[in-house]
Amino acid sequence: MKRTYENALRLLESRRRTARPKSPGPQDTAQSRNSLKGVPSLVGMKDWLQALGHLDNEIDNLNIIHVSGTKGKGSTCAFTRSFLRAHSVRTGYPKRTGLYTGPHLQSIRERIQIDDHPVPEDMFTRYFFEVWDRIMTQNIEQDLGITRKPRYLQLLALLAFHTFIKEEVDAAIFEVHHGGEYDATNVIQKPVATGITSLGMDHVAQLGPTIETIAWHKAGIFKSGAPAFSVVQEPGCTEVMRNRALDKGTTLTFVSSNDCLPTDGRFLSVPVQRLNCSLALELTKAFLRAKAPDHTLSDGDIYNGIERFLLTGRFEIIEEGKIRWFVDGAHNILSLAQVAEWFGTNGNNAQKCRVLIFSHLSEERDGVSLVRSLAHALVTNNARPDHVVFTSYEEKDNTSTSRMKVPHSPFHDLCASYSRVWKDIDPHATIVVAPTIEKAVHLVREIGIQENNVDVLVTGSLYMVGGALRFLRPPLYDDMIL
Repeated sequence: MKRTYENALRLLESRRRTARPKSPGPQDTAQSRNSLKGVPSLVGMKDWLQALGHLDNEIDNLNIIHVSGTKGKGSTCAFTRSFLRAHSVRTGYPKRTGLYTGPHLQSIRERIQIDDHPVPEDMFTRYFFEVWDRIMTQNIEQDLGITRKPRYLQLLALLAFHTFIKEEVDAAIFEVHHGGEYDATNVIQKPVATGITSLGMDHVAQLGPTIETIAWHKAGIFKSGAPAFSVVQEPGCTEVMRNRALDKGTTLTFVSSNDCLPTDGRFLSVPVQRLNCSLALELTKAFLRAKAPDHTLSDGDIYNGIERFLLTGRFEIIEEGKIRWFVDGAHNILSLAQVAEWFGTNGNNAQKCRVLIFSHLSEERDGVSLVRSLAHALVTNNARPDHVVFTSYEEKDNTSTSRMKVPHSPFHDLCASYSRVWKDIDPHATIVVAPTIEKAVHLVREIGIQENNVDVLVTGSLYMVGGALRFLRPPLYDDMIL
């Protein structure tokens, strides 16, 4: 096989699994652990890194900030990167900053970034095949006795570690995939600091069944000697996290929204983003205290960091003539409630026509419950949409760039359920089903021709938001296989 970027993407896609394994919780017995359907994603990571020639000290030398949570991980990581970069521009340290985050919206390279940009195609390709050739061949079984092969997210995490080590970054921010204790990224043994964002009931099959067990998993990233920070949580979560910090031999500080942050910034008008930014600020300060004690984060660094903040598809507003697109890939009840508040606060004009484009097609979450919660939240925030468009994850008809192929009949059955739920809550809304994202966007643009001002909320799925962005502005990247 030729060592091309396109072939790297195809090989990576081949390592996707059909379902996530159920990680053991704090109260599981040995018998229940042995009956798990699958193996926690942490298993094998250390062996694979060693097979790549990366010892523990090389991982430690990346100077990692490790972030877990339910909602806001990506924003917190992006704010942290932005603060470190602003400090670097002023002082020269850290010289290079790596960011590993996910999921991506338009390009797989969004997940692995150095400084302010996704790694270039040639760099991604070169390092991918270095990892693939060493880990995925039969020689590794003969040489090192490693029989297990990494799956999709494990392979991506390995690629991130490998890339950052090869490129000699001196600061790295890693976002947890799922949970924390058994996550592939928890191969990190000596982070500089750890952070936990807002917790909620998500990925219950792997992390539940209660918010306390979810907190137990998330706090699994705490490490001895690395200060831990968390946004303020529910009392039950707080107790669990304090106990885990004690067991892990570290300190835990709970962070509230920082009143000193600017109030007029376009990124901080959302309360939850102010909280994520506040957590990122504490993580950055802890990093500098540990790694550059003679450095401080100045007010200018903070201001410039906020101004440089960028996270595609999260609380993003796109102006298009008479239409304003409010785009956020919220896909759980907690996130959708925050998005409804954001939409209501920033688009609250009685003379405007409001439209919702929604899609959620997942076996892991109850889509009907999400629709019901979103409908109630929009009504509560005086942001009731006049038109509701339910759509799929298909970008266009018969296209090779679609994220996920959705069978025609089940899709329509699901949208029929969504429509019934919405009508029960708001019988006056006009509801339409669009089979593709392109058609959903086209429908809204037709409404925009008829109305003076239109505010559109696009939410419910990162898959759908990534597809929608392709029609709302030129793609930033040209990945044909996502």
